[in-house]
Amino acid sequence: MGLALTNKTIDKYFGFLSRLDNGSKKKLIIKLTESIEEKGKSDVSLKDLSGEWEDSRDSDEIIKEIRNSRVNKQDDIELQ
Repeated sequence: MGLALTNKTIDKYFGFLSRLDNGSKKKLIIKLTESIEEKGKSDVSLKDLSGEWEDSRDSDEIIKEIRNSRVNKQDDIELQ
């Protein structure tokens, strides 16, 4: 699923693009046409990205690892 534009936004883009030379317009038309005709791309839904956390460690081990990986910054900054 791509970004949907309003007619007003499309008109603004067209106002800018209409000033291009014909060669650039043709290249843009080709690129846009190719992007519509692309095969093999499937839409990914948020449902596909969700799931439960999979890990063989128990929660105490995970928490311990997170705490041990923290970086303690004790830089003293003097404000004058």
